[in-house]
Amino acid sequence: MVGHRIAVIPGDGIGTEVIEQGMRVLKHLDQANDLSLTFEVFDLGADRYLRDGTTLPDDVLERFKKEFDAIYLGALGDPRVPSNVHAKDILLGSRFKLDLYINFRPVRLLDERYCPLKDKKPQDVDFVVFRENTEGLYTGIGGQFKRDTPDEVALETEMNTRKGVERIIRAAFEYANRRPQGHNSLCMSDKANAMRHGHDLWQRVFKEVGREYPNVPQFHLYVDVLCMEMVRAPERFDVIVTNNLFGDIVTDLGAQIQGGIGLAGSGNIHPGKVSLFEPVHGSAPDIAGKGIANPLASILTAGMMLETLGYPELEAQVRGAVAGALHENRVTRELGGTLSTREATDAVLEQL
Repeated sequence: MVGHRIAVIPGDGIGTEVIEQGMRVLKHLDQANDLSLTFEVFDLGADRYLRDGTTLPDDVLERFKKEFDAIYLGALGDPRVPSNVHAKDILLGSRFKLDLYINFRPVRLLDERYCPLKDKKPQDVDFVVFRENTEGLYTGIGGQFKRDTPDEVALETEMNTRKGVERIIRAAFEYANRRPQGHNSLCMSDKANAMRHGHDLWQRVFKEVGREYPNVPQFHLYVDVLCMEMVRAPERFDVIVTNNLFGDIVTDLGAQIQGGIGLAGSGNIHPGKVSLFEPVHGSAPDIAGKGIANPLASILTAGMMLETLGYPELEAQVRGAVAGALHENRVTRELGGTLSTREATDAVLEQL
């Protein structure tokens, strides 16, 4: 058995609580399937930052690159650090410095009771979003001139490179090409009618790469239309690819359609290299330590991590177990149940 090394960053607030529960599921699956997983917990987060100013040391980053197959990250954010500098350095630093150019977000409705859209079934809400994760408006290129004066000017520059745009679009096409016929369309979303330079590049690359995938139905929507259509007819979509900012927005819309942010997992992926997996909800300091946080997003994220490590059948098992717990209403208060964080995880483990 080859085995896999997983770096664990529990995070802040409820992050530590739900990652602990996700680890219970991972260790159960490891023992049941002889996966030879090994875990190392890293002391990174608000407590460490307040103690000695450490966010993401270069030597730790090098260890991630050389020694680990995946990183399992809890939510970051703490009111004791108003700037959240530690969260930015750890999360954005990992994305950029490890070149995790695919932000992969499944939008899957596991129980129709949790969908806010009328008469939508699980088969109607089953798509994934490929969000470009290292460019766009999140690179921090820009500046301020005459700050705090009536003449202040603030500039934020969107960066799109041919390499960056092509590799995320190609990754989305490759994924769509592996899906069954009839469920393998690819929608590219931009705002080229208003952002004529950067998004013209997206338009051209989408058409050029698309010619290599004649079996993938492909279409384009401006991002405002995409948002409307996700609400009106989510069944239209199988795979969506878009830029960093738009992807950030539409994936949270997708999370709500699938039942809420507490059911949303994500992967920050560079195929063939160490990748980072995180539930996308916040650290919720107001409920931290009360044992009521919803662990299901962290459990679904653990399943996604196993799929990327080469165990798609285990990801399907995890997803099915979470769906089973939802169907039986064995969930935390957030989803209308009565269970504690640990008890909700117990329900998933019993399903497994």
